[in-house]
Amino acid sequence: MNTLIKTHELQHLLETDPNSVVVIDVRYVLTEPEKGRELYHAAHIPGAIYLSLGKDLSSTGGEHGGRHPIPETETISKLLGELGIDQDTTVIAYDQKNGSFASRLWWQLDYLGHNKTHILEGGFEAWQEAGLPTSTENPTTEPSSFVPNLKQGQRLTRDEVLQRIGREDSVIIDARAPKRYSGATEPLDAKGGHIPGAINYFWEDLLDDSGNWKKGEALAEHFHGLPRDKELIVYCGSGVTACPNVLALKEAGFEDVKLYSGSWSDWVSYEDSPIEVGEQK
Repeated sequence: MNTLIKTHELQHLLETDPNSVVVIDVRYVLTEPEKGRELYHAAHIPGAIYLSLGKDLSSTGGEHGGRHPIPETETISKLLGELGIDQDTTVIAYDQKNGSFASRLWWQLDYLGHNKTHILEGGFEAWQEAGLPTSTENPTTEPSSFVPNLKQGQRLTRDEVLQRIGREDSVIIDARAPKRYSGATEPLDAKGGHIPGAINYFWEDLLDDSGNWKKGEALAEHFHGLPRDKELIVYCGSGVTACPNVLALKEAGFEDVKLYSGSWSDWVSYEDSPIEVGEQK
């Protein structure tokens, strides 16, 4: 099974082996933190569990760490176990449509050593358009024990990124929209611009004209300018929409891909962080 799955594949799983899969609804609206939960209660894929980006998949923010800090390993592992997830459980994540929040959950599980997480392509919107059943019921879960096996090198701190600026063996990738990358606009953070030397690969450019993820030759062409023999470090505003780029790079065969989880919101929380402005050269 590929990381991205279709609605009919999920439907088949739920009909033939529902006890082997946990479906997680991660719909979220950044400007309305409770909206995702409201959408879940109104209608969701039968059996799906809701997790909130702000409350479940992020820890409480502080002076540093960014807007959506990664939770402590013990905390997130305990939650996953309570939901019936262990390292052998197949997890299917979905959001509204484009997979940005589902990708964040995929990354978190991958970082914890879980290798059986998949994303529903097209999200809940695709499920509805296929005419498949929905539910308003809150499912019961059978607790399990999630034992993490951290992939330590896949997550970088601000200081580690700072050390890599200008290095020949590293490429820093900014996943935000071009206007935020250039500093022309910055709606969320205290300062605009980008990490010096970073190149801009806007995460929404991973989607084709139909809103589906690029695959195969189209995905290879999208990343054709990136070297395969260097470390690739991806960041965004808060470590969420960088995750689609991390996933897509790995799908395209890039092996040394890392996430700066604090991202730009963490970077600008340090007064001495260098900043570059202007369009991509």
